[in-house]
Amino acid sequence: MASIRVLLRRLRSSCFVGFVVVLLSSVGVAAAQDAPSLQDGPLQQTVVPVERQAPEAEAPKDVAQSIPVGALIPVPPYDPNMFQRRILPSQLEFLKHYDGAVSNEVVRDKQFHKVLHDAVPGVMFHYGRDMSLPDALEAVLEGSAVPVVIRDGRYVTVAGQMGTYLAGRGFVWIDMQEGIVLGGFFFHPTNGEPTPSVTVFSKQVKEDELELSQLPPAFAEDLARWQASVGIPAVTTRYFIGDKNEKILLEHDEDYCSSAIGRPGDDCLQMAADAADMDMVAASYLDQVHYATNATAWMINSPEQVAWVQTRNSTCGSVVDPLGCRVRMTHERIHVIEHRGRRV
Repeated sequence: MASIRVLLRRLRSSCFVGFVVVLLSSVGVAAAQDAPSLQDGPLQQTVVPVERQAPEAEAPKDVAQSIPVGALIPVPPYDPNMFQRRILPSQLEFLKHYDGAVSNEVVRDKQFHKVLHDAVPGVMFHYGRDMSLPDALEAVLEGSAVPVVIRDGRYVTVAGQMGTYLAGRGFVWIDMQEGIVLGGFFFHPTNGEPTPSVTVFSKQVKEDELELSQLPPAFAEDLARWQASVGIPAVTTRYFIGDKNEKILLEHDEDYCSSAIGRPGDDCLQMAADAADMDMVAASYLDQVHYATNATAWMINSPEQVAWVQTRNSTCGSVVDPLGCRVRMTHERIHVIEHRGRRV
């Protein structure tokens, strides 16, 4: 399934390049250009050169880069079949009795522990020190007075913010109708990785690459609500741990300029650019530590990356849509790093 998703992503990218060529040719321009990407300053990360394709002709940058940001990022659809070993709805019925109760009550229920056992990856996690991910989750859920929320009669959120250090926060999200379980964990790492960070997890998913839009839309909505409720910035480093004993990037592909989640004007474009840069740093870190779920290593400062950032800034600094250019180029670079040395 993961190999098929990577292939489809590449096909989507190829289709998009064809679309740009046709668009530019319709106004008398031959082809668009390809370039590298990243953020406004030096980043601590390991980078390899970007493979560049020779363009047929140089296109005017104001035409090539003025295409809306949303058209530049192929968005994979949510695929329910990605979730395996779902829990039977009959085994989740007990949760209805906890609507409005404090989360600690359901946390003490043996049936809830069975749900966690079936859905939370039992990997090692670094929350101040090495511990299992289930233990880290229990540390922030146990004793929680946060009310259990059941939305639309099916989406359950059990949350806790009882972490004794590093501002630990966590939640478990359950779709009682589909038997899907996901969770999230937020804290401020001090082990050399990008900080703060949100790690989303589910043993029901087994993927090499993942974007937020591939998860249930209802989960994305409740994730945003949870982040806002505990003061987590909308744009935060984000990972995913599934059933592969690896920590991968959970790429930001939200439309920050939509009325639902964005801010008006250039501010929302800046959010998209910041999110892409954040993903770039996280992808480099994961590549450096070989996707370990409990990595403890400091980012490597690469002179090559500094030069690459300067190239990106120079390329995008003189176009009509510099932020859109930044977002497009950075996402391209993220995918280069994700594919490097990985199974596809």
